[in-house]
Amino acid sequence: MIDNDLEGHWENVHSKKKENEVSWYQIYPKTSMDIIKSLNLIKSAHIIDVGAGESRLVDNLLKMGFYNIDVLDISKSAIDKAKRRLGNKSSLVNWIVSDINSFIPEKKYDLWHDRAAFHFLKKEKEINNYVNLAGNSISSNGKMVIATFSSNGPEKCSGLEVTKYNIESINKVFKEYFLLEKDLITNHSTPFNTEQEFLFSSFIKK
Repeated sequence: MIDNDLEGHWENVHSKKKENEVSWYQIYPKTSMDIIKSLNLIKSAHIIDVGAGESRLVDNLLKMGFYNIDVLDISKSAIDKAKRRLGNKSSLVNWIVSDINSFIPEKKYDLWHDRAAFHFLKKEKEINNYVNLAGNSISSNGKMVIATFSSNGPEKCSGLEVTKYNIESINKVFKEYFLLEKDLITNHSTPFNTEQEFLFSSFIKK
């Protein structure tokens, strides 16, 4: 099931704007890729990119030789654009159109990646649902990489309020299922010549 209001919001964003006309655009997702490379995952690892939008992470994962990749987003327009960009290679990816709060996984993941989706969750029930979903969907000793706006980051993104995190608060949210392995503060330069401070947190499943 998809939240119709949220679906409408993100469909509007992705149908009306070009890939490089949104603040989160990256021609190459360097921080995410650097972290993923450091994990030394086997090429058959099951990977999911949550709230991916039109992110180019999937392109680069395919280049690295990974072949069990799921890409999830609430917006069908975003998924369709990413498919068109990849062309024939899109058939190598499992595409999922779903609200993360309604997602029912059919497998266990070795890597759960989320850049700038989790921080849109504001209600405690939604946050707890996400934590339980990730905790129950990631394999034993599996990895989770979460990137959120830091405590110094923006209050809103795409017209929606976000929940900002520091390392203590993000660790507290996920500590039931995960151990924090590393954290990194980065500055993302938007296409509009502004800076957004992100907190990247890398966890291992207990």
